[in-house]
Formats: sequence, C-alpha cells, structure tokens
Amino acid sequence: MGIFDFLSGEFIDVIHWVDDTRDTMVWRFEREAHEIKYGAKLTVREGQAAVFVHEGQLADVFTPGMYMLETNNMPILTTLQHWDHGFKSPFKSEIYFVNTTRFNDLKWGTKNPIIVRDPEFGPVRLRAYGTYSVRVSDPAKFLTEIVGTDGEFTMDEISYQIRNIIVQEFSRTIARAQIPVLDMAANTRELSKLVGTEIAAQLAEYGLTLPELYIENISLPPAVEEVMDKRSSMGVIGNLNEYMQFQAAEALGREGAGAGAIQAGLGAGLGMQIGQATAASAGPWGARPAATQAPMAPPPPPVEHVWHIAVAGETTGPFSKAAMGRKATEGSLTRDTYVWTPGQDGWQRAEDVTELAQLFTVMPPPPPAG
Repeated sequence: MGIFDFLSGEFIDVIHWVDDTRDTMVWRFEREAHEIKYGAKLTVREGQAAVFVHEGQLADVFTPGMYMLETNNMPILTTLQHWDHGFKSPFKSEIYFVNTTRFNDLKWGTKNPIIVRDPEFGPVRLRAYGTYSVRVSDPAKFLTEIVGTDGEFTMDEISYQIRNIIVQEFSRTIARAQIPVLDMAANTRELSKLVGTEIAAQLAEYGLTLPELYIENISLPPAVEEVMDKRSSMGVIGNLNEYMQFQAAEALGREGAGAGAIQAGLGAGLGMQIGQATAASAGPWGARPAATQAPMAPPPPPVEHVWHIAVAGETTGPFSKAAMGRKATEGSLTRDTYVWTPGQDGWQRAEDVTELAQLFTVMPPPPPAG
C-alpha cells in the first residue's frame, strides 16, 4: 500500500451527528488536527444544521441533506482557499452541528417581586412564573454571537440569559398594561403574546426565536392573599345575622350538643329537688348552727330571650322582649307574626309562644267577621 493510500485512509470520510442528550444545542465534530478528507460525505439530519468554519472564518451553512465536501460544492470555501479543483488535499476546517429543534418545558420566574400600581388595591407586589420554548433560527449568527469555539454548548448555558430577558420584559409589560390584579388570570394569554412579541427582536440578535411563552401563575404576597380570602369568605356568608342563626340552629340540632344540654338541665333540676327535700326534713330543730351552716346560693338569673321577626320573606332582629312589647303596641307585631328565638323549634306565630302571647292580652281580639 502506497503512502498516499495510507494517508487518505487516515482521514474520516463520513461526518454526521446523532444527539441523545436532549439539551445539546451545538456540537463540534471532533477530528485530530481538524483534518477532513476531500470528498467526505456530510449527513445533516432533519432538525439539524451544519456550520462549516475554515481557519476561524464561517465558510458555509448546510441544511438537512447529504453533501460531498468538495470545493466546487462550496464556492465560499473555494474563494477563501483558492484551491485547485484537481488538488485533493484534506480540509483543515471545523464542522459545528446545530440543533434546530425546539427546546421545550423551560422554566422562568421572577426572582424578586414586581411592584405595580393596581387601580383597586394601590401599589402591590406580584410574582409570576411559567414555561417557554426556544429554537435556533439562524445557526450562523447563533454560533458567532453565543457559542464561539465551545465544542459542546448546552441549553443551560443560555437559559439564564433568556430568563432574565423574559422577566425584564414581563415587568415592563405588566406595568404598562394596567390590568387589575383580579383580572390578570383572565388575561394571561394576551400578556404572554405581548411579552413574546417584545423580546422577539432581542432574541433574533442571538439567532434564536421563542415559539411559545406561557404565564402559568401571577400571585400576590401571602399576607394580601389571606386578606382576600377573608373578604371572599364574608361574601359567601352574606347576612351575618342569618349566619349566626344558622350556626346556633346547627349546634342545637347536633345529637351530642342536644343530649348534653338535656342531661345538664335534668341534673340541675334533680339537684334542686334534693336540696329542698333535705332542708324541709331537717326542720327548725335539725338545722345546723348559724356558724357552720353554708349560705344558700341564689338561683340563676332568668334567661333574657331575643327574638327575630319574619315578614314577607325577610328577617329582622334580634329584638328584646321590651322591644317586642313596643312593636305589639305600635301594631308592627301581631298575633300572626312569625317569630323565632335560639332554642325554638322553627318559626311560630307570636300568639303560640307563651312568653309573647301575654303581650296581646291587653288588647281586645279582632272582631268576628260580619
């Protein structure tokens, strides 16, 4: 075998790249002394581009397909080198494969809160986060502006810069839009389009495009969200008096609470009867000396009921018994008026409630129908 056959066999004649890393954007074809055989086959697959660099100068960009690396196929390289088509020497060049597919599910978010002026709440601090995808649109520009001579350039090396661009433009967009905080969730799609449009020109300078940008969440500080939750709860409760009535009825209706109240009442009544019987049986001779006799505890004060009135489907109250008496005198409370007090089993007419029926005894009953 001749020396020229040996040398020609030393140089590789098939150039291609199969990527299985999912995060590599640029990969340089490695060859000792950067010697590529004249007439070698270059395979560029779909989703790739090959950038040919000769002696530090970008010579050509190959799109998907198969190519024979010859000077007549690369007029730019021929002009640079002034090669004779008959001289088949190795190329002293570099080939960079560029991944032109989308890099998806990349995260972005605000590191610090953004202060905006809300028309309803005034100055508020907002945080936001989301996802985006990026793609190399101009391999030659991306190589010259970002990659340089890096033999293996990954997405992590540029993602931080892209996140900063997105956050900066998001802050400007959210401040100019003047959308109320409570309406931002309904406008995330429009905000995403605005931010993507604004940063398109800046990313184009890097040879990149942003096919998708999503705003997943815009949130307020925890303290503000807690106040908003309380405000929402009050809106759900509605009428506070009706809510208190409902809570009282629920407590009395529960089996445990009702049984406990009944047992406590029976126990108190039984204790009073035993005490009275003991005092009666002792009589005047069986009484203990005044110095040792324990004083009698006064009975508990009577419970003052408060009443609620239902007229035409609307409730008012609570009213004391004195106020109910004045209403009976004025005529706004009649025998047929429905009333309710805590502990009562549903609404009843006033004349059916013993405590209120006496309010109408001083007034003559209505005359019989003629």
